[in-house]
Amino acid sequence: MKTPKEKYERRKDYYNKILKKQSRGLNIISNLRLIVALAGLVNIVFLYVTNNYTLGVPIALGYIGIFIYLVIKHIKLKCRKNYTQSLYWINDKSLKRINGEWKNFKDTGEDFRDESHSFSHDLDIFGRGSLFQWINVTKTSMGRRKLGKMLTNPCKNIAEIRNRQQVVEELSNKLWWRHRLMSEGMMLSDEIHDPEDLYLWADEKKEFYLKSWVMLIAGLLPVISIILVILYFNNMLSYRLPVIFLGIQTLILKFRNKERNKILNIVYKHKDNIKAYKKMLKHLEKKCFKSDYMKELKKKLVNYDKHTAFQQIERLEKIVDGISNRNNAAFIIINVLILWDYQCMISLERWKKKSGVHIKSWLNTLGKVEALASLSVIRHDNPDWTIPQIVQKPSKLMAIAMGHPLLTKGRVCNDLKIEVPTKILLITGSNMSGKSTLLRTSGINLLLAYIGAPVCAKTFSASLMGIQSCMRISDNLEKSVSSFYAELLRIKEIVKETQGKQVFFLLDEIFKGTNSEDRHEGAKILINRLLRDGAVGLVSTHDLELGVLEEDSNKKIRNYHFQEYYENNEIRFDYKLKSGISTTRNALYLIKMIGIDDKI
Repeated sequence: MKTPKEKYERRKDYYNKILKKQSRGLNIISNLRLIVALAGLVNIVFLYVTNNYTLGVPIALGYIGIFIYLVIKHIKLKCRKNYTQSLYWINDKSLKRINGEWKNFKDTGEDFRDESHSFSHDLDIFGRGSLFQWINVTKTSMGRRKLGKMLTNPCKNIAEIRNRQQVVEELSNKLWWRHRLMSEGMMLSDEIHDPEDLYLWADEKKEFYLKSWVMLIAGLLPVISIILVILYFNNMLSYRLPVIFLGIQTLILKFRNKERNKILNIVYKHKDNIKAYKKMLKHLEKKCFKSDYMKELKKKLVNYDKHTAFQQIERLEKIVDGISNRNNAAFIIINVLILWDYQCMISLERWKKKSGVHIKSWLNTLGKVEALASLSVIRHDNPDWTIPQIVQKPSKLMAIAMGHPLLTKGRVCNDLKIEVPTKILLITGSNMSGKSTLLRTSGINLLLAYIGAPVCAKTFSASLMGIQSCMRISDNLEKSVSSFYAELLRIKEIVKETQGKQVFFLLDEIFKGTNSEDRHEGAKILINRLLRDGAVGLVSTHDLELGVLEEDSNKKIRNYHFQEYYENNEIRFDYKLKSGISTTRNALYLIKMIGIDDKI
């Protein structure tokens, strides 16, 4: 069985061959067009010079027909090449993800960053080198938002998590289908607009354009005007009557003109996006899924008349294509003659009446599928990772060979066990030994488990708990808040969350902004309070005196540590978690290593 990397490399070779073949085809057609154009011109000139007019017309039409055929052929082949190119880019990005080169991906999710969030800032969920940057394969703004929401609002229901796990498992085996969905999203638009103004337009009814007398005038007046114009050009009528009718239609166009322009411009702005949505929805609707969750999502893609979302978005696309004619140089004349703005508004309002209320639901469903496809990337690219088991109370976290999912190179895995009677792990160790990384490893894997994704571990079992962390705390100059006070505020929130809720907390070097005696006493009080409130979690610290909490708590708090060693006069770390309190220190060694010592 081929590895994910081998699959991507094989696809890369295949797409390269197809792209070369398509490029040759485009060159051949371009040359043929030039040959046909020149040959046609020479033949027509020759027939004209020799006064052979009888043959000139059919031969000219023949060359024009061949030229048009080649133009159409060229356009179709160019579209196929663009499609192949998008698949190549998607596959190449997948290969880079496998090779650990994903930190250069453009979309980092920076706009979702929130330092006040309970864990996302501490666990590198957004920003450069983040979980979002690693897994995101969404191509629409709805998909981005849905993925961002999944990563910050994990499921609180075991049944929902298991449903997602089934979807992730199913989609992970549909590599071609996922890549095709992505390619449809990126093929037809350079920029995906936020559809919020489209939703507002769909919700806002303009009943005026659906009034029977308005539709009658908009339908009848242009017919009369066109007949009058034809009669005038055939010298069967004076110019006065056509001018009067066209003048009336000009006045009608002035009525509510600003309102119409605003609405038509909003819809037209989304023209390319609507085409992309149509293609993506068609691709989604055609696929048969086994998981109940995906079947339920597909059931939402209909309107009240049971017409599919794809069919309705296709209808909207045709109307919007008509709106695009407003950019034509001759539009003013056409608009006056047939009241084109009114025809577009009537068509839009008719569409809105049938399907406007559904468009937000349809596009959000599409966004959910994109977000789930992003989670399935983890499963496909890491087949040796495990699907976590989510269990009922009591609070627990059990993991064997758990590693940090974002550390694709040099990853070190550790076992972790938090189960009754143990509630809290106290992690000690020297600088750079791996304490903070272990905390982040636990938190990010727990998050992956709660959103229905596989985790970086051999086995993983956890109960449902709210994730809370206090790790990266900094000053807030705008609010005149010091880092120490900001830390206190964050800890206050964590303690508040433990009231009546199951909480998994991560505390990294707490109270480091105060003196050692206060830090030790404050940490001891806090840890005991969290233990009493039933919270579970990890605390990293340099304060070795806190190790006495293991005996004081009757083993509800357990000591673990990381240890360094020295080799060839250099400091080394194995990043392996060990039982007990740390017995080594390296701060003075590191200080001397950078050239600071007590020599005069």
